[in-house]
Amino acid sequence: MAGVLRAERVWVETFTGLRMMQFSGLLKVVRERGGNGTLLGRPWSLPLAERVLMVAVYYRTNLTMRQLGPLLGVSSSTVCRVIQRLGPLPALEPVSRTADAADRLWIVDGTLVPVRTPSPPGRRR
Repeated sequence: MAGVLRAERVWVETFTGLRMMQFSGLLKVVRERGGNGTLLGRPWSLPLAERVLMVAVYYRTNLTMRQLGPLLGVSSSTVCRVIQRLGPLPALEPVSRTADAADRLWIVDGTLVPVRTPSPPGRRR
């Protein structure tokens, strides 16, 4: 089954909204965070660039896995495995708090503000 989408400039920019330079940066981040895996077992049928494109298209276009599979020439179960494996990798790293912020005294205003409930339309005084 041959797919239509490839990790080429036209497809990347059209389906993800990223410029090729941004997509290359995303690909680099995924590769650094272990996107290729341990390389044990059966190899992926798609190269890493096309798997990253698949994840980006999935999140950007909200296509179902059944719709995305034929676009890339793979089954919907392969799309699911790729998204589960690579989906969390492009996420931003959590920002660590400084020790100062944890030791500060925080004061929260818990004052209740009275709010009138609107009366039903037929019972006005």
